Amino acid sequence: MGLIDTHTHLDSFARRGELTAILQRAGGAGLEAMITIGTDTDDWTLYRDIAAEHAGQVHYTVGLHPCSVGADWSARVAQLEDFWRGKAKPVALGETGLDRFHLPKDNAAEAEKILGWQKEAFAVQLDLAKRLGCPLVVHSRGAFRECVDMIDASGLPWSQIVFHCYTEGPAEMAELTKRGGFGSFTGIITYKTAEPVRAAALAQGLDRLMIETDAPFLTPMPHRGKPNEPAYLRHTADFCAELFGVSRERFAEVTTANAKRFFGI
Repeated sequence: MGLIDTHTHLDSFARRGELTAILQRAGGAGLEAMITIGTDTDDWTLYRDIAAEHAGQVHYTVGLHPCSVGADWSARVAQLEDFWRGKAKPVALGETGLDRFHLPKDNAAEAEKILGWQKEAFAVQLDLAKRLGCPLVVHSRGAFRECVDMIDASGLPWSQIVFHCYTEGPAEMAELTKRGGFGSFTGIITYKTAEPVRAAALAQGLDRLMIETDAPFLTPMPHRGKPNEPAYLRHTADFCAELFGVSRERFAEVTTANAKRFFGI
C-alpha cells in the first residue's frame, strides 16, 4: 500500500511548470495520493483544476489561511461554499485557524486587530464546515488553546478536526485525543530537537496517525535545508515506522487507512 501526503502545497510547482515531475517523483517514492491545501483565492481554482486533471492522485481543499486574513476576509470566505457545488469537490475545508507567530512584533494594536480578523474568519469557517459536514484542517501557531476553545464553542464534531503540522507536546495531544481530534506530523518529527513532537506522536498512537510534507516547507532529514516535495514523505514515513517499531509496510497500511477514513477518499 502506498503513502498519502495529507498536507502539501502544489501551487509553486505548478506555476514553475514542475508539477508533472513532482508527481512522477512522488509516485516513484511510493505515494499513492496527496492532498494539496488551499490558503487563499489565488490557489483554490488552481487546485480544483489540478485535482480534476489528476483524479485519484491529487485531492484538494479550500480555506483561508490565518496569514492570508485581511480586512476583506469576509468577501473571500464567502466564496468557499461554491466549491462544494461543482463536480471536483474539496475533501476538506482549510487550512484555517490562528497564527500569533506572524503578527506584527512592533505594533501591538495592529497585531490585535489582525488577530481579531483571524478569529472572525476562523469562526465563520468552523460554522461552514459544520454545515457542510466536512473535515477541517487547522493551522495553529502560538494559539493552541485559543483554537481548541473556538472549536469547542463551534459545536463542530472533533472527529472532523485535524491540527496539521503538529508541533505541541504530549499534554496538548491529550487535549485533542480526549475530544476525538487528530494531529498530523511533518518532517519536523525527524529533527533532533523535536523530542516533544515525537512524544506527542507516540501518545496519539499509530492507529490515529497521519503524516504530511507541508511542501515546499519543513523538509525532513536527510534533506533538511533543501526545498521540500511530496516524494520526501518517504523519509518521514521511514523514520516514524522505526519510531513506532513497525515495518514500513505496516506503517503505510495504517496511516493510509487513517487518511482515507478522515478525508473520505
